[in-house]
Order: sequence, then C-alpha cells, then structure tokens
Amino acid sequence: MSLFNHRVAELHNLLHKKEISVSDLVDESFKRIGQVEDKIQAFLTLNEENAREQAKKLDEKLDGNDEKGILFGMPIGIKDNIVTKNLRTTCASKILENFDPIYDATVVQKLQKAETVTIGKLNMDEFAMGSSNENSAYKNVRNPWNLDYVPGGSSGGSAASVAAGEVLFSLGSDTGGSIRQPAAYCGVVGLKPTYGRVSRFGLVAFASSLDQIGPITRTVEDNAYLLEAISGVDPLDGTSANLPVPKFTDALTGDIKGLRIAVPKEYLGEGVGEEAKNAVLEALKVLEGLGATWEEVSLPHSKYALATYYLLSSSEASANLARFDGVRYGYRTPNAKNLIDMYKKTRSEGFGDEVKRRIMLGTFALSSGYYDAYYKKAQQVRTLIKKDFEDVFQNYDVIIGPTTPTPAFKIGEKTSDPLTMYANDILTIPVNLAGVPGISVPCGFSAEGLPLGLQIIGKHFDESTVYRVAHAFEQATDHHTKKPQL
Repeated sequence: MSLFNHRVAELHNLLHKKEISVSDLVDESFKRIGQVEDKIQAFLTLNEENAREQAKKLDEKLDGNDEKGILFGMPIGIKDNIVTKNLRTTCASKILENFDPIYDATVVQKLQKAETVTIGKLNMDEFAMGSSNENSAYKNVRNPWNLDYVPGGSSGGSAASVAAGEVLFSLGSDTGGSIRQPAAYCGVVGLKPTYGRVSRFGLVAFASSLDQIGPITRTVEDNAYLLEAISGVDPLDGTSANLPVPKFTDALTGDIKGLRIAVPKEYLGEGVGEEAKNAVLEALKVLEGLGATWEEVSLPHSKYALATYYLLSSSEASANLARFDGVRYGYRTPNAKNLIDMYKKTRSEGFGDEVKRRIMLGTFALSSGYYDAYYKKAQQVRTLIKKDFEDVFQNYDVIIGPTTPTPAFKIGEKTSDPLTMYANDILTIPVNLAGVPGISVPCGFSAEGLPLGLQIIGKHFDESTVYRVAHAFEQATDHHTKKPQL
C-alpha cells in the first residue's frame, strides 16, 4: 500500500515512531512519478537532487527529541506560477521557458519553515488562463481517472498529481475556480481561501483582485493542516489580511447540528447536468441526516458573473502581462529589427493563443471610449454579486451547490469553442468575485466513472465553518476513499 494513502497525521506519527523516514516518503514520491508521470504529465520541473538531499537532513533532525510540526518531511508539489528560488518557474509559457527566480514566494518560505519537501513544479494552463489544462505551452496534463479526459484547469497538474499519488498534496492558485474545478474533476479536495487569507507575494499575477493560492489534498483534514501553514498577514502583500490564523483542524468535530444551508436555485438550474444536480441533492440528504437544514435561495446576479469575470480578469491580465516584453527577463525574439519589432515579436512568439485572446479583450475593455461601458460596468456588477452573498449569509451559515456543471470532458472536445470552455467556470466564478472562501469535495461519480464535486461556500474568513461541513460530509461518505486505477 502506498504511504500516500495515509493521512498526514498518520504519517507524522509513523515518522516519530521511526517506522518510516522522510527519505522513504521522498522515495515513494519519485518512484510513483517514475511509474505514472509519462501518462499523467503533471510535472514541468522535478527537484529530485535537492529533495533527496533535504530528506537526508530532515532525517538527521528526526533523531532529536523536540516535537516536529505536523507537515515535517511531507512531500509537496507547487504550481508553476508560484516562484521558487533557483527552481525553474515557467507559468507553462514559452515566454518564461528559462526563468529561474532569485527569491521564494511567501507561501514557499512558509512551507520551508514547516519543513516540507518540494518535489517539483506542476503543469498548468499558461499563466493560469484556462479550464482544462490544454493551454500549457509544453504538454497536456491528463485526468488520472481516464487518460482521455481533461483534469480541469488551470491547476490541472496540482490536482492530477495528488489524485495519481505522485505527491501527498499540492498548492494551486484560483482566479475563477482554478483550484476547485480541477479538484472536482480529479476527485480530490481543493480550497480557495478568502481573498487576503494567504499572501500572493511571489504568485505570478493573472488578475490581482481575484487570484488566491490554496491547498489541494486527499482529505479535508490534510487540507486544513496545509492552509494553517500557508495563511497569515504578509508585509510584502498589501492585500493580505492582518487577522489571526485559526487552528482550522479544531473545527473538524463532525458536528453540524442546527447548521443552516442555502442552496441557490441558479446553481441547480439551466446548464447544470443531471448527474451533478443529483449528486448535490444526495449530498444534501446526507447533511440533513447529520442535523443540518437547507432551503432554496436566490443569488440573482449570478447570471452576470461569467461576463463580469472575463471583462475584469482580462483587463487585469492585460496590465499584469505588460511586463513580459523581452527586455528584462524571459524569452526575447532573435528576429527583431528594432525595439518596437522586438516587443511585438517577443510577445507574439512567446504567448499562446488563449493568453493573447485575454490580453486583447482586456486592452479593449480598458481603452478610451470603452472603459465606462465595459470595465466600470463590470466593477459595478461585481459589487452587486458580492452583495447577493452578504444578503444570503445574514440568514445561513454556508451555501452549497455543484462545483462544476458536468464531470470532466474529453481532451480536445471544447478547444475550438472558447465560450463553451468559459462556461465550465460558471459555478465557481461568483466566489472569486465576492472574495469568499469555497471548497470542493468529492460527492459521487458519473455513469462513466468520473468524479463529481460538491462546492461549499462560506462567509469571509470563515474557512473553519467550510471545513466543518466538508469534514462532516466526508466522514459520512466514502467518495474520498476511492482511487483511480492507473
């Protein structure tokens, strides 16, 4: 049996009893990568030499009598848009194909403090733009449950590597559902924290007012441990919240008696497949059996979320990606005749189609004469979407619905139709626009045997309640125990 079938707390105990070593855990990771990576293609860069060296040092520390942190020695994968000192960070783009950062992101520093071991950098949609992981400049990640299907995006490598047992857990980033959607497609647990809960310093920006780093794990308990480690105020990120970090694992009591659940009719309406709908209704029965109550509510401005999101995120992307111009770092065209030519050719040769599409859309929305009609209007609608959530949360503890309208789709099935592809994020995007936390947990399987996800959304900075509900549901079901047969 793989060591990674154990929870973090169990592995922690085995380490302390000297029944296993950190080197064993790291060996397990690279052995599994050797077995399945050619099928899954979740990693862009492996950190093998450093990881094994670090494991030896941590094993020496194990001989001391002091109590180690819960994440001590645990192998982790990092999405390739989170910078890692001297470890290549490409954002899955040709424009950064040789970029070796000179500093670590704040979350990476926090993981080093917790003494985790970085196994490598995980494949993704280029600059986190996509819902299927088909926009990577290097290779497509495949869904471990069925290699013909997408793993979801943009954190497809982060979710697939955990589902395939290559790492114990991973970090992803979520701008419009990019942690929760691949977590749902790959049958794992993925949390987007409240905006500001986790520092964004060192996350290569796509849309700065929406981006958030979060954990992808096998279980809710492991997820809570990882969020505890990476949360907290950061002087290097002016948008990080100066609030104490709760002990999220204290919320995992299994007790949800009297909990009030809101189920938006928009999340079970048009466009949501029968399988996703039925899985959520079954999940609500389980939660009712545990003592919670639920009622149907309305989030009336949800229908505008998709258009609002693509205008705002593309506008921010157009500003953020202006720095990739061939002057300071990254790819530079060898074919330029003058400076303007160098800018144009570097960007046209270095960026993929989806990134170019969003830069153009965003530049248009911000341009003189169109700013008021598009960007400003979208910001006003965003405020209405946020207010919808606030109104519901006055009377309810959590909001529940499907994570995605359907299970994963086949590779290549939707690449020719960007608008259909964008619609896959219809249930996750409102959460980013409102800045609230949301988690996806496995809640069933489709007729083809593909995982389905249940989304639990909480109030600002109330990840504890989100975890409490997710953990109670997980303990009452066995969906999370099933593994893909690779």
